Amino acid sequence: MADDSTMTIRATFATRAAADLAVEHLVQQHGISRPDIFIQSKGDENTAGSRPSGGDASHEGGAREDAALEGEIEVSVDIPASESAAVRRGLGDADAIRVSGG
Repeated sequence: MADDSTMTIRATFATRAAADLAVEHLVQQHGISRPDIFIQSKGDENTAGSRPSGGDASHEGGAREDAALEGEIEVSVDIPASESAAVRRGLGDADAIRVSGG
């Protein structure tokens, strides 16, 4: 009998860009439905990550002062338990700082 239980995997990222890329990998490579994926700040503060990237960096090469760099971004995903190992690997490949659950 196959294990059809659902579990939640959480991964933290230093930038919003990395979190967004991880979501795209979950959808496109693992076939996970977007309503089963959640993105939020890891802490209580609103944040774009813990370091600048993409739109958070100025054209002069320094960090913008108006980006809320107050902490990490968390991606959580509800998946069948049987997909845990593959999803954990995929999140790690997408530059997750930490992956937990599963």
